[in-house]
Amino acid sequence: MFSEPRSGRLTAWGNALLVGLVSPDDAVLAIVGDDAVHRVEGLPGEAGPVGLTLALGRLRALGVSGLRLALPVPGHPLGLSGPPEFNARALDVEEAVVCHGAALGLVPEVSEAGPEGDLHVEVVWHCLPVREAPPADVPSLGEAERELAEALREATEVLSRLDVAGSGPVAEAAIDAYRARAERGREALAPGYPPRAVRVLELADRVGALVSLALENGHGGAVSAGEMAARAVALRPVERTARRARVAAYNSVVEERERR
Repeated sequence: MFSEPRSGRLTAWGNALLVGLVSPDDAVLAIVGDDAVHRVEGLPGEAGPVGLTLALGRLRALGVSGLRLALPVPGHPLGLSGPPEFNARALDVEEAVVCHGAALGLVPEVSEAGPEGDLHVEVVWHCLPVREAPPADVPSLGEAERELAEALREATEVLSRLDVAGSGPVAEAAIDAYRARAERGREALAPGYPPRAVRVLELADRVGALVSLALENGHGGAVSAGEMAARAVALRPVERTARRARVAAYNSVVEERERR
Protein backbone atom coordinates (compact mmCIF):
# COMPACT_ATOMS: atom_id res chain seq x y z
CA MET A 1 0.00 0.00 0.00
CA PHE A 2 1.07 3.56 -0.57
CA SER A 3 3.19 5.33 2.03
CA GLU A 4 4.42 8.90 2.03
CA PRO A 5 7.81 9.24 0.32
CA ARG A 6 10.61 10.70 2.41
CA SER A 7 11.22 13.16 -0.41
CA GLY A 8 7.67 14.39 0.05
CA ARG A 9 8.25 15.16 3.72
CA LEU A 10 11.52 16.94 2.91
CA THR A 11 9.82 18.96 0.18
CA ALA A 12 6.81 20.02 2.26
CA TRP A 13 8.57 20.86 5.52
CA GLY A 14 11.63 22.25 3.78
CA ASN A 15 9.37 24.68 1.92
CA ALA A 16 7.71 25.73 5.18
CA LEU A 17 11.11 26.31 6.76
CA LEU A 18 12.47 28.29 3.83
CA VAL A 19 9.67 30.87 4.13
CA GLY A 20 9.86 31.02 7.93
CA LEU A 21 6.58 29.27 8.77
CA VAL A 22 8.20 26.62 10.99
CA SER A 23 11.35 26.44 13.10
CA PRO A 24 14.36 24.36 12.01
CA ASP A 25 13.76 21.94 14.89
CA ASP A 26 10.11 21.39 13.97
CA ALA A 27 10.95 20.96 10.29
CA VAL A 28 13.67 18.39 10.96
CA LEU A 29 11.46 16.49 13.41
CA ALA A 30 8.71 16.21 10.79
CA ILE A 31 11.11 15.24 8.01
CA VAL A 32 12.90 12.54 10.00
CA GLY A 33 9.64 11.04 11.28
CA ASP A 34 10.20 7.52 12.59
CA ASP A 35 13.72 7.26 11.17
CA ALA A 36 16.74 7.38 13.45
CA VAL A 37 18.74 10.06 11.67
CA HIS A 38 19.05 11.91 8.35
CA ARG A 39 22.31 13.29 6.95
CA VAL A 40 23.18 15.13 3.75
CA GLU A 41 26.30 14.25 1.76
CA GLY A 42 27.88 16.20 -1.09
CA LEU A 43 26.75 19.69 -0.10
CA PRO A 44 28.89 22.41 -1.69
CA GLY A 45 31.29 23.77 0.92
CA GLU A 46 31.05 20.71 3.19
CA ALA A 47 33.81 18.08 3.30
CA GLY A 48 31.57 15.28 4.58
CA PRO A 49 28.02 14.38 5.63
CA VAL A 50 26.23 16.95 7.78
CA GLY A 51 23.04 16.94 9.82
CA LEU A 52 19.72 17.95 8.31
CA THR A 53 19.46 21.21 10.24
CA LEU A 54 22.84 22.43 9.00
CA ALA A 55 22.11 21.17 5.50
CA LEU A 56 18.84 23.09 5.18
CA GLY A 57 20.55 26.24 6.41
CA ARG A 58 23.38 25.72 3.91
CA LEU A 59 20.93 25.24 1.06
CA ARG A 60 19.21 28.51 1.93
CA ALA A 61 22.61 30.26 1.98
CA LEU A 62 23.31 28.80 -1.48
CA GLY A 63 20.19 30.49 -2.82
CA VAL A 64 17.60 27.73 -2.52
CA SER A 65 14.17 29.34 -2.18
CA GLY A 66 11.97 26.27 -2.63
CA LEU A 67 11.93 22.51 -3.04
CA ARG A 68 10.15 20.34 -5.59
CA LEU A 69 9.27 16.66 -5.39
CA ALA A 70 10.07 14.16 -8.14
CA LEU A 71 8.50 10.67 -8.24
CA PRO A 72 9.99 9.04 -11.35
CA VAL A 73 9.59 5.45 -12.48
CA PRO A 74 11.13 3.72 -15.51
CA GLY A 75 9.63 5.24 -18.62
CA HIS A 76 8.20 8.24 -16.75
CA PRO A 77 10.79 10.70 -15.35
CA LEU A 78 8.15 12.64 -13.41
CA GLY A 79 9.58 15.82 -11.90
CA LEU A 80 13.14 15.36 -13.23
CA SER A 81 15.11 17.69 -15.49
CA GLY A 82 18.51 15.96 -15.71
CA PRO A 83 21.40 15.44 -15.97
CA PRO A 84 21.58 11.65 -16.52
CA GLU A 85 23.54 10.92 -13.31
CA PHE A 86 20.93 12.58 -11.11
CA ASN A 87 18.05 11.06 -13.06
CA ALA A 88 19.57 7.56 -12.77
CA ARG A 89 19.93 7.85 -8.98
CA ALA A 90 16.40 9.20 -8.64
CA LEU A 91 14.94 6.47 -10.86
CA ASP A 92 16.74 3.82 -8.83
CA VAL A 93 14.82 4.80 -5.66
CA GLU A 94 11.83 6.35 -7.48
CA GLU A 95 11.98 9.67 -5.62
CA ALA A 96 14.05 12.83 -5.27
CA VAL A 97 13.95 16.49 -4.27
CA VAL A 98 14.94 19.21 -6.73
CA CYS A 99 15.97 22.62 -5.42
CA HIS A 100 14.54 25.86 -6.81
CA GLY A 101 17.00 28.75 -6.83
CA ALA A 102 20.15 26.62 -7.03
CA ALA A 103 21.03 23.83 -9.46
CA LEU A 104 21.04 21.07 -6.85
CA GLY A 105 19.01 17.98 -6.09
CA LEU A 106 18.77 15.45 -3.27
CA VAL A 107 18.29 11.69 -3.55
CA PRO A 108 17.77 9.53 -0.44
CA GLU A 109 19.70 6.36 0.34
CA VAL A 110 18.01 4.34 3.10
CA SER A 111 19.80 1.85 5.36
CA GLU A 112 17.88 -0.46 7.68
CA ALA A 113 19.13 -2.69 10.50
CA GLY A 114 17.40 -4.76 13.17
CA PRO A 115 14.40 -7.08 13.35
CA GLU A 116 10.99 -6.29 11.90
CA GLY A 117 9.10 -4.02 14.25
CA ASP A 118 12.30 -2.61 15.70
CA LEU A 119 14.13 -1.30 12.66
CA HIS A 120 16.89 1.29 12.96
CA VAL A 121 16.61 3.43 9.83
CA GLU A 122 19.23 5.91 8.67
CA VAL A 123 18.91 8.11 5.59
CA VAL A 124 21.70 9.75 3.64
CA TRP A 125 20.59 12.41 1.17
CA HIS A 126 23.05 12.64 -1.73
CA CYS A 127 23.32 16.22 -3.00
CA LEU A 128 24.06 16.35 -6.74
CA PRO A 129 24.04 18.92 -9.54
CA VAL A 130 20.83 19.17 -11.57
CA ARG A 131 19.95 20.84 -14.84
CA GLU A 132 18.01 24.09 -14.51
CA ALA A 133 14.98 23.30 -16.64
CA PRO A 134 11.24 22.81 -16.15
CA PRO A 135 10.48 19.50 -14.37
CA ALA A 136 9.07 16.75 -16.56
CA ASP A 137 5.31 16.18 -16.83
CA VAL A 138 4.16 17.97 -13.67
CA PRO A 139 0.57 19.28 -13.99
CA SER A 140 -0.98 22.28 -12.30
CA LEU A 141 -3.18 21.70 -9.26
CA GLY A 142 -6.27 22.36 -11.33
CA GLU A 143 -5.25 19.88 -14.02
CA ALA A 144 -4.35 17.29 -11.39
CA GLU A 145 -7.71 17.63 -9.64
CA ARG A 146 -9.65 17.17 -12.88
CA GLU A 147 -7.57 14.16 -13.90
CA LEU A 148 -7.95 12.56 -10.48
CA ALA A 149 -11.74 12.66 -10.59
CA GLU A 150 -11.68 10.59 -13.78
CA ALA A 151 -8.91 8.33 -12.44
CA LEU A 152 -10.94 7.56 -9.31
CA ARG A 153 -13.88 6.47 -11.44
CA GLU A 154 -11.62 4.29 -13.57
CA ALA A 155 -9.97 2.67 -10.54
CA THR A 156 -13.33 1.94 -8.93
CA GLU A 157 -14.66 0.40 -12.16
CA VAL A 158 -11.60 -1.83 -12.54
CA LEU A 159 -11.76 -2.95 -8.91
CA SER A 160 -15.45 -3.70 -9.25
CA ARG A 161 -14.98 -5.61 -12.51
CA LEU A 162 -12.20 -7.73 -10.99
CA ASP A 163 -14.18 -8.24 -7.76
CA VAL A 164 -11.28 -6.85 -5.71
CA ALA A 165 -13.51 -4.87 -3.37
CA GLY A 166 -15.20 -8.06 -2.18
CA SER A 167 -12.14 -10.31 -2.15
CA GLY A 168 -12.19 -11.17 1.53
CA PRO A 169 -10.29 -10.34 4.71
CA VAL A 170 -7.03 -9.40 2.98
CA ALA A 171 -8.73 -6.60 1.07
CA GLU A 172 -10.72 -5.52 4.12
CA ALA A 173 -7.55 -5.26 6.21
CA ALA A 174 -5.84 -3.26 3.48
CA ILE A 175 -8.76 -0.82 3.26
CA ASP A 176 -8.80 -0.39 7.05
CA ALA A 177 -5.06 0.32 7.01
CA TYR A 178 -5.55 2.92 4.30
CA ARG A 179 -8.31 4.65 6.25
CA ALA A 180 -6.14 4.83 9.37
CA ARG A 181 -3.27 6.21 7.36
CA ALA A 182 -5.52 8.75 5.66
CA GLU A 183 -6.47 10.19 9.04
CA ARG A 184 -2.80 10.60 9.96
CA GLY A 185 -2.03 11.93 6.49
CA ARG A 186 -3.99 15.12 7.11
CA GLU A 187 -0.75 16.63 8.45
CA ALA A 188 1.36 15.39 5.52
CA LEU A 189 1.56 18.86 3.97
CA ALA A 190 3.28 21.47 6.08
CA PRO A 191 2.06 24.99 6.96
CA GLY A 192 1.82 27.30 3.97
CA TYR A 193 0.11 24.88 1.59
CA PRO A 194 -3.30 25.90 0.22
CA PRO A 195 -6.40 23.82 1.05
CA ARG A 196 -6.66 22.78 -2.59
CA ALA A 197 -3.22 21.15 -2.43
CA VAL A 198 -4.26 19.20 0.67
CA ARG A 199 -7.45 18.10 -1.09
CA VAL A 200 -5.56 17.00 -4.21
CA LEU A 201 -3.01 15.07 -2.15
CA GLU A 202 -5.72 13.28 -0.15
CA LEU A 203 -7.53 12.27 -3.35
CA ALA A 204 -4.27 11.19 -5.00
CA ASP A 205 -3.48 9.04 -1.96
CA ARG A 206 -6.92 7.46 -2.12
CA VAL A 207 -6.51 6.63 -5.80
CA GLY A 208 -3.00 5.33 -5.15
CA ALA A 209 -4.26 3.14 -2.32
CA LEU A 210 -6.96 1.65 -4.53
CA VAL A 211 -4.41 0.89 -7.24
CA SER A 212 -2.04 -0.68 -4.71
CA LEU A 213 -4.88 -2.79 -3.35
CA ALA A 214 -5.69 -4.07 -6.82
CA LEU A 215 -2.07 -4.81 -7.72
CA GLU A 216 -1.00 -6.37 -4.42
CA ASN A 217 -4.10 -8.46 -3.74
CA GLY A 218 -3.96 -11.70 -5.67
CA HIS A 219 -7.53 -12.73 -4.85
CA GLY A 220 -10.79 -11.57 -6.34
CA GLY A 221 -11.68 -11.87 -10.01
CA ALA A 222 -8.12 -12.00 -11.37
CA VAL A 223 -6.66 -15.41 -10.56
CA SER A 224 -4.39 -16.28 -13.49
CA ALA A 225 -1.08 -14.70 -14.46
CA GLY A 226 -2.70 -13.36 -17.62
CA GLU A 227 -5.53 -11.78 -15.69
CA MET A 228 -3.10 -10.25 -13.20
CA ALA A 229 -1.12 -8.78 -16.10
CA ALA A 230 -4.31 -7.37 -17.61
CA ARG A 231 -5.16 -5.82 -14.25
CA ALA A 232 -1.76 -4.12 -14.13
CA VAL A 233 -2.16 -2.76 -17.67
CA ALA A 234 -5.64 -1.45 -16.89
CA LEU A 235 -4.49 0.35 -13.74
CA ARG A 236 -1.16 1.74 -14.98
CA PRO A 237 -2.65 5.00 -16.36
CA VAL A 238 -4.57 5.47 -13.10
CA GLU A 239 -1.40 5.04 -11.02
CA ARG A 240 0.42 7.50 -13.29
CA THR A 241 -2.32 10.09 -12.77
CA ALA A 242 -2.15 9.66 -8.99
CA ARG A 243 1.64 10.13 -8.98
CA ARG A 244 1.40 13.27 -11.15
CA ALA A 245 -1.22 14.72 -8.82
CA ARG A 246 0.86 13.91 -5.74
CA VAL A 247 3.82 15.79 -7.20
CA ALA A 248 1.58 18.72 -8.17
CA ALA A 249 0.32 18.98 -4.59
CA TYR A 250 3.77 18.97 -2.99
CA ASN A 251 5.16 21.42 -5.56
CA SER A 252 2.20 23.80 -5.52
CA VAL A 253 3.69 26.42 -3.19
CA VAL A 254 6.80 26.79 -5.35
CA GLU A 255 4.72 26.97 -8.53
CA GLU A 256 2.49 29.63 -6.96
CA ARG A 257 5.48 31.73 -5.97
CA GLU A 258 6.85 31.52 -9.51
CA ARG A 259 3.54 32.71 -10.98
CA ARG A 260 3.59 35.72 -8.66
